[in-house]
Amino acid sequence: MSKNIDWANLGFAYIQTDNRYVSNYKDGAWDEGTITTDAMVTISECAGVLQYAQTCFEGLKAYTTEDGKIVCFRPDLNAKRLADSCRRLEMPVFPEDRFVEAVVKTVQANADYVPPYGSGATLYIRPYMFGSNPVIGVKPADEYQFRIFVTPVGPYFKGGAKPMTIRVSDYDRAAPRGTGNIKAGANYAMSLQMIVDAHKEGFEENMYLDPATRTKVEETGGANFIFITKDGKFVTPKSDSILPSITRRSLMVVAEKYLGMTVEHREVRFEELKDFAECGLCGTAAVISPVGKVVNHGEEICFPSGMDEMGPVTKKLYDTLTGIQMGRIEAPEGWIKTIQ
Repeated sequence: MSKNIDWANLGFAYIQTDNRYVSNYKDGAWDEGTITTDAMVTISECAGVLQYAQTCFEGLKAYTTEDGKIVCFRPDLNAKRLADSCRRLEMPVFPEDRFVEAVVKTVQANADYVPPYGSGATLYIRPYMFGSNPVIGVKPADEYQFRIFVTPVGPYFKGGAKPMTIRVSDYDRAAPRGTGNIKAGANYAMSLQMIVDAHKEGFEENMYLDPATRTKVEETGGANFIFITKDGKFVTPKSDSILPSITRRSLMVVAEKYLGMTVEHREVRFEELKDFAECGLCGTAAVISPVGKVVNHGEEICFPSGMDEMGPVTKKLYDTLTGIQMGRIEAPEGWIKTIQ
């Protein structure tokens, strides 16, 4: 039975649910893992995650489809990305097949928290891993814990599809080149000062440029950019330091295969922005959030098709992808994992 929650008015905030998944790594192997009702994590004051931030995480969602099924969107890609993050941080890889299995078990155990179809809400899924044993020397931990919790959420950005105003950051992307392509807690923590500063100045987000030349667009603190040209092409920045967004990868397929658009995944120079018709931020939490204006030290760059509402092409992309996720539109093979 569905929980008594005001689904239509949910914010993007943590709500504790009944169950979560836990698996421990010790003596070179992962245990079988289990579903538990205990939401507390107890670790040593000297745990590797606390001393050297040895942790990584993922984010994905479960949905109720139009025909009443509970599904998850491309969890195999989250499993692969977590594995890549683990390798980069010298952490043991949680097997990709077990990752998907753990997601399924966790959502099934919290099925009453999956928002109903049409509510505008979803069940956010947060898998994460951290070094759990005491580590005082600078070295990888020997023991790790992999966990998954879920929480029902509403829209990530308040105001729905209202276009945002963002600024060009004076700071470089927090992650060193080559590490922006992992989801690590330390990478995100390093961007907190910049996002808080942006909010104080009235901007919703930061646009980061490449640290070497500061002439090419990279990403924001938590999302990839997409652009629509005036002749209808889909353009998204390419860089080794950009997080490989699963939503962005999916939108590239939607643009080409469903909407018949030309797709360009390439370096995007900042000077090109004035020539684009639409701009958006894409990611798991928000799917697509429209950008109406980019401000670079007083210079305003406005996107003509997105100043007052989501641009028409961006809206088609959003509607098509969410239609696939919600079961209204047939999905490419392997994109939808049926949970219940």
